[in-house]
Amino acid sequence: MGTITRSFANNITSGGTFDATDLTGTIPASNIADASVTNITAVPALTAVSTVASDPPSPDAGQVWYNTTAKALRAYVAGAGSWATGGSMNTARRILGGAGTVTAGLVFNGDTDPVPGFVTLTESYNGTSWTEVNDLNTARREFASAGTQTSALSFAGYDVPGSNLAITESWDGTSWTEVNDLNTARRNAGGSGVDNTSGLCFGGYVSDSVTLTETWNGTSWTEVNDMASKTQGVAGFGTQTSTLVAGGYDYNPNVTTKTESWNGTSWTEVGDMNTARYNLSGSGSDNTAGLAFGGDILPGFTGNTEEWNGSSWTEVNDLSTARGSLAGSKGVSTSSALAAGGETPGGSTGATEEWTVANVTTDLGAS
Repeated sequence: MGTITRSFANNITSGGTFDATDLTGTIPASNIADASVTNITAVPALTAVSTVASDPPSPDAGQVWYNTTAKALRAYVAGAGSWATGGSMNTARRILGGAGTVTAGLVFNGDTDPVPGFVTLTESYNGTSWTEVNDLNTARREFASAGTQTSALSFAGYDVPGSNLAITESWDGTSWTEVNDLNTARRNAGGSGVDNTSGLCFGGYVSDSVTLTETWNGTSWTEVNDMASKTQGVAGFGTQTSTLVAGGYDYNPNVTTKTESWNGTSWTEVGDMNTARYNLSGSGSDNTAGLAFGGDILPGFTGNTEEWNGSSWTEVNDLSTARGSLAGSKGVSTSSALAAGGETPGGSTGATEEWTVANVTTDLGAS
C-alpha cells in the first residue's frame, strides 16, 4: 500500500472523528510515527465515519458512513435474529445434552421416546450434518452439560433403574471418560461452563427441587453458595464464574419466569422472563448476554425464544418446531445458537434449528 510516515493526528477531522478511509492493508511498525503506538503490523476493520454518495457494497460490521445522496447517517449493525432448519440428527431423542456452537456442536445421551430407551449415543455437528461418534459410558437422561465440541462434560442425571446419579463424564473430542462424581446425586439439574475443566452444576431434583450449586475444576466438584430459589428443568448458560439461569419449576410444580445470575460467588435474582416454562434450553457467553428457547408449558410445548441483554428479556423470533426437553449448543454469543432434538406432541424429534443474526444497514438519522 506504500509507506505511511505521517502521524495519526492527520486523520482527526474537524468534527473530532477518526477518518480511516485512507488506511487500508498492512502498515509496517517501522512506518508508524506515533511513539505511543508499538508493534502494529496491520489495520483491522475500523469503525470510521466517511462521506459517500452511495452505501458501501460490502460494509464491515459496525461501520458508519454519511450518505450524501440520501442525506442520512447510516451504520451496518446486527439485525433481528431468526431460526433456520439445519440437518436432522441421526437418532431422534429428548431430554438430551448439548455443547459447542452452531457450526461445531455436540449432543449426547437422552431418551428415544415414544419407544423408551435411555441411550449413550453422541453426535457431532459441523454446521450442516450430524455424525455419530463414540458413546458415553452410562446411559441416562435428565442430566446437565457444559463445554464445547472437543471438550465437554455430562453430569448428574437419571438412569434405567430409576436412580438419581452423581456420575460425571468428560469428553476430549474423541472419547468419554468417567471422572469424579458430584457431591450430591440429582437429576434435571442445570449446567454451564466453557470446557471439561471448568463447570457449574445448579438446582435439580433429589427428593424435591434443590438450590444446591457445585463447581468443577477439572478434577473434583466443590459445593458453593446455593441458588435463591429451589428449581429444576432450567435453561442455563455462561461460564463457571458468570452464569445465567432462567425458567424451570419447583416440585409442586409451579412453572416460573424467575431468572438468577451467578457472579462466581453468589446468586442474585434479576429480571423475569416473559413466558413461564420448564425443560427449556439456552445459549450464551455469560450472565450478560444469551438466549432461552423452547420448553414445556402447561399444557403443551412452546417455540418461544427470548433474548437477555444483561438486565431484561425481550421476545424475539420463535423456533419453527415447538418443543421441550431439547439440547442447546451453549454457544458463545446471542448471534448464533443451535437447538437440537427434544419432545413434541408426536414424541421425540431429531429436528435441528440454527439461530443466526444477519447484519443490516440502518439509518441513524437524516438531515
